[in-house]
Amino acid sequence: MCRSIKTLRPPMLPEEATEEDIRAAALQYVRKVSGFRAPAAHNREVFERAVDEIAAATARLLDELEVKGVAKAAVTSGA
Repeated sequence: MCRSIKTLRPPMLPEEATEEDIRAAALQYVRKVSGFRAPAAHNREVFERAVDEIAAATARLLDELEVKGVAKAAVTSGA
């Protein structure tokens, strides 16, 4: 669906995903789903809230994933 979203977990990403990485992926997802690159003024709040919620869910996912062969500390995003 969103080809510009990169995988954020080791070993696909050799270092921990940063908050910036997570937010960029969330923004790309919201852009794709909404069909808007940037929201109109009357949609800005809901657009930004969606990005924040998806970024938070992504950080939780990365924190809780267990990947075989990768140490748990390397999987956490620190976000």
